Amino acid sequence: MQIISQVISILIYAIFARVISSYLGPKWSPANNKFVGIIYDITDPIIKPFQRFQIGNASMAIDLSPIFAIVALNVIQWLLYKIF
Repeated sequence: MQIISQVISILIYAIFARVISSYLGPKWSPANNKFVGIIYDITDPIIKPFQRFQIGNASMAIDLSPIFAIVALNVIQWLLYKIF
């Protein structure tokens, strides 16, 4: 149980790192930085299902998928605590 909780915590930190790297510019893109590429590879399966939840039109959309992914991971973690 504790291992699963730690994995979920690491995934949440990885999502935060992904969000921060997306604001730092092209130097921190997955194509230019191997570490950021690894973070994107780890977080893509978690974030992709939530990417349809965007506010605004295509040119000025706000991507809320990291927020929804973090909330979903927190709910999963809470449910695991309640079950075990």
